Amino acid sequence: QKRIAQSVKLPEGYRIEFGGQFESERRASQRLSLLGIGVIIGILLLLGIAFHSYADALIIMLNLPLALVGGVVGVFYAGGVLSLASIVGFITLFGIATRNGIMLISHVRQLREEGVANLQEAIQLGASERLAPILMTALAAGLALVPIALGMGKPGSEIQAPMAIVILFGLFTSTALNMVVVPAAYYMVHRKRAEA
Repeated sequence: QKRIAQSVKLPEGYRIEFGGQFESERRASQRLSLLGIGVIIGILLLLGIAFHSYADALIIMLNLPLALVGGVVGVFYAGGVLSLASIVGFITLFGIATRNGIMLISHVRQLREEGVANLQEAIQLGASERLAPILMTALAAGLALVPIALGMGKPGSEIQAPMAIVILFGLFTSTALNMVVVPAAYYMVHRKRAEA
């Protein structure tokens, strides 16, 4: 659009309008972005209600930026274009990352209710007991996406491959950081209450 605007001089009364697939993809991307923001807010509200704590809900949502880091690297690896498929990949990735946080935080809370008095011990035990299930689900999803991601550039993979690459890279960072950042954040938030 910039090149056309610079190089093409139109007579007065004429204008260039971009339409077709380009325009429909732009509209769909905007709509998905807005829906994505709405979904994130909805998830936060539901988590706050389910856990009776918006602090815990925010800790779980901390997984989203952790997933975003890998997803952005995946977008650059796939060619640096944020396409409709990439946005769908981010939405899928956010769901997986949120579920991992729910598994971890709900188990730590369960251990505290069952009588593990020491907060640090409950977090360490919860993280170690949830490591295998979180890794298994991430590995299962990741291994299923590898063949799709390897098809990048082949005919018919224009939608699936960028989506798979975003999810793969995001799964890697969110799973790795979920086991470090989320327990540390939970400890920081609940430390004063545990000491009281």
